[in-house]
Amino acid sequence: MEMTPAAQKFVLHWGEMGQAWGINRTMAQVHALLFIAPSALDAEEISTLLDVSRSNVSTSLRELITWGVVRRVHIIGDRRDRFEALKDVMETFRVIMAERRRREMDPTIALLEHCIDEAKAGGKAEAYTCEQLEKMHAFTKMVTEWYGHIENLPTPAMLRLFHGGTLIAKLFSRGRKAGKPGFADEIPDDLFETDGEDVEDAAPTPAKPSSKK
Repeated sequence: MEMTPAAQKFVLHWGEMGQAWGINRTMAQVHALLFIAPSALDAEEISTLLDVSRSNVSTSLRELITWGVVRRVHIIGDRRDRFEALKDVMETFRVIMAERRRREMDPTIALLEHCIDEAKAGGKAEAYTCEQLEKMHAFTKMVTEWYGHIENLPTPAMLRLFHGGTLIAKLFSRGRKAGKPGFADEIPDDLFETDGEDVEDAAPTPAKPSSKK
């Protein structure tokens, strides 16, 4: 495999994005390289193409295998281990999101619950802290549960959900002024209080067609 200008740009950018996500740069670059490689590569080839040490490549491969986005493959007559990335974009998304939930969201929810218990034990002095922590806990749990509802959807259904994002945004943004997120658009206190109201019940009633000709 040759590193074309397009391939090199993608690999370098994926490495930078990996760092922004809290992932090792080399690990992200190895994943990007294997994702666009037409065939499985061995560690020596990866090291040469990325110009990084074999030890860094080996460490990155082990971590990527743990994540589930890379697997080890063997070719008859070749004693070397070769590696290939999961090629399906939607499946890659599922795996990465599930792993990030396990590593980040689940521990965060557990920590927030522990902090809330401690804040409640602190009495009135911790009342505001407890209130803020409960809001963060409610939001984090809501997002995690939302993803749990969709992660097992068939790929066609998930694609329809993503493509329908524009319609969903229009439905829930009616009557709300557009603006940049921040202090001007704070989350309302009753955001997490549904009172048993379903989305269908909350949807606006379509206007009746006019009888005027």
